Amino acid sequence: MRRVLRPTPAQEVPPPAQLPEIIRRLAQTYLPARPAPRVSPEPLDDLIQIILAQQNTAAHARRQFAALQAAYPVWEAALADGPDGVEAVLRAAGGGLTRTKADYIWNMLFRLEETRGHLSLRDLRQMDDAAARALLEALPGVGMKTASLLLLFALARPAIPVENNIHRVAERLDLIPARWNVLKAERWFDEVLPRDWATRYTFHVSAIRHGRQTCLTRRPHCGACVLQDLCPTSALFLNASSLGRLP
Repeated sequence: MRRVLRPTPAQEVPPPAQLPEIIRRLAQTYLPARPAPRVSPEPLDDLIQIILAQQNTAAHARRQFAALQAAYPVWEAALADGPDGVEAVLRAAGGGLTRTKADYIWNMLFRLEETRGHLSLRDLRQMDDAAARALLEALPGVGMKTASLLLLFALARPAIPVENNIHRVAERLDLIPARWNVLKAERWFDEVLPRDWATRYTFHVSAIRHGRQTCLTRRPHCGACVLQDLCPTSALFLNASSLGRLP
């Protein structure tokens, strides 16, 4: 039987000619001074912090991670304490989904001990991007976005995690179809953005800031948007606003 090859996201929706200008304007507006790339001394610490930050406030995630460090000077102690012990530490620190996060963290530690014999991800720093991603996505609770966040922020690799703000901005700019979810949008951006850490880090951070500060979910500030002339939906929002029809 002949195998049917499906088009990649970028083949399905080629990048528009204005994409480099979008990237340039967002960077100039929201991140004119980019920080130096960071390579974590222990990426496992960063991975646990990323898991804690999911569906959590930054303040709660910081408190939970500090509580884990205080309770468990080494991650082997958390593994020995079990998921119930980890959950108790997280719950005492505040924040939601403590049972789910405790299960993710404990099962991840268990998998590392079972498959690698030690609780560390320091050797990710020597792996190529594909091998590092494969190792991460094999861990419980680590999907494509979580792996991409770790690669981008803790290993200075050219990943491009896509979250809701980036997804919304991309839809309104008509870069991607509205039917695409964030995972397919991430695969598209991974194909069309220059494959270097600086460009992807800058786009990720600046697009999120644009979504939080300007391209809001319900009342976008289209009149103050640096992408207004490149955005096919800005006129719709501006017209609705002038007629008092925005909720």
